[in-house]
Amino acid sequence: MTHSTTKEEVILVDVDDRMIGTMEKMAAHQKGALHRAFSIFILNSQGQWLLQQRAWGKYHSGGLWTNTCCSHPRPNESTMEAGIRRLQEEMGMVCQLEHLFQFTYQCELPNGLIEHELDHVLLGFSDHPPIPNKDEVTAFQFIDQDALEKAIRDYPENYTVWFKLCFEQVKDQLNQRGPFR
Repeated sequence: MTHSTTKEEVILVDVDDRMIGTMEKMAAHQKGALHRAFSIFILNSQGQWLLQQRAWGKYHSGGLWTNTCCSHPRPNESTMEAGIRRLQEEMGMVCQLEHLFQFTYQCELPNGLIEHELDHVLLGFSDHPPIPNKDEVTAFQFIDQDALEKAIRDYPENYTVWFKLCFEQVKDQLNQRGPFR
């Protein structure tokens, strides 16, 4: 894990995504405070989804498969700036991102933490293989959509909550676009 001398803060928001303050990240997850987050989905030119397996040492959902990258913007950082920063920090990748949609969810995690996030879903396309940060990512894979749908259906416990919640919406938006870039 990445450690620093200052505690990481998240941006607290209301249901309309207006900032109402900040809170230390772990405290926000202990209290279930609604905060801003983002989830990045990267696909390659063959239409394969780039997934990561979260490092086992993460403070929650360790070892689970999820979208390419996810995190929280810092105070005074836009969601897009944060997405670009974290994609490079976690996956060693740089690519253009676009905002697809946002959704809010709340769930209790097995370790007693509560995810309550207004999650901005960002999309990018890249054929460059990632160079993952081993402190953040245990493994990665490119997977065809049909195989991914089957894996989620057959083994839902292997995937993060937020990924399962927004996968169908991402898929639907991609299908509306037609062929991949």
